[in-house]
Amino acid sequence: MKGSVLTFGELLLRLQEEDSSDTKGDLGSITLYVGGSEANVGATLPALGVPADYFTVLPDHTIARNAVNILERNNLNTSKILWKGSRMGSYFLQSSNGLSTGEVIYDRKFSSYYQLKESDIDFDALFENCSWLHWTAITPALSADWATLMEKVLAEAQQRGLYISVDMNYRSRLWDYGVEPVAVMPQLVSYCDLIMGNIWAYNKMLGLDIPSGLDKNTPKEQYAELSNNLSGQLFRQFPKCRHIANTFRFMDNPRHNLFYATYHQPGGNWISPIHETHQLTDRIGSGDAFMAGLIAAIYKQLSPQETIDFATQTGFKKLFFQGDFIKENLSRHE
Repeated sequence: MKGSVLTFGELLLRLQEEDSSDTKGDLGSITLYVGGSEANVGATLPALGVPADYFTVLPDHTIARNAVNILERNNLNTSKILWKGSRMGSYFLQSSNGLSTGEVIYDRKFSSYYQLKESDIDFDALFENCSWLHWTAITPALSADWATLMEKVLAEAQQRGLYISVDMNYRSRLWDYGVEPVAVMPQLVSYCDLIMGNIWAYNKMLGLDIPSGLDKNTPKEQYAELSNNLSGQLFRQFPKCRHIANTFRFMDNPRHNLFYATYHQPGGNWISPIHETHQLTDRIGSGDAFMAGLIAAIYKQLSPQETIDFATQTGFKKLFFQGDFIKENLSRHE
């Protein structure tokens, strides 16, 4: 495949509370990271040897410019960013490095990206030199206006013949404008050639039935069979889709992570080995790294087993990097 992969979504600041011995309930020290799911994928792709462009909307001030500089140091093309408005979105993570189940507090409403209008987008410039569009379920979760605008973006990409992928990441705290995800997501997903997610996201956002009582103790073989069945349903529901990947990630304690994934085409099903660690650095962004690895493998036309193995290895490797994305050239590991 030729041309750049365009990732489309909001650039965020992660404000993270570090471990503190203060027992009075006060905030500990705060560390600032640059991220956001689509930016994380975009910043990882060049490290995997795939050219990538990034679109978002940012206020033209020092913090936003410095954040973009970090992406550019990962060789992500940021020339398509729209500089407009006065607020940059952020979220506060009340835990150290995503290693616990600390609360997430979003501050995204009325940011520069949140207020984007269709008239602000030059679609010819947006898709120039691109062969692939990647988006996530986070964007239509922001507002009813964004759900409508996201379909316009997808329709324009499809008209231009771009390959389209989606990460079905579900953020319950964002879907707060009176519409259930299942009323929005099926129409948007119908534009996609590649769907990545997990069985729980498909239940919540696409209405697929899954058994109750599934957890970290459910055998891998049972999850694989369920994943095969659900993927078959998705291929029938979304005939444009030719690739599906599902992740399975579990933790017993803050330093533990067990990670494997399945990959599906209409003609077959594949599963990765289990990757497990009891010493990790930063859990945030591992799913985005998996997505980047999946895109890179399909972009380079790896075999199905190589595809799911490479994607899972990339997602697992992110666990040992501080921050939201991998900051190392990984193309030699392909």
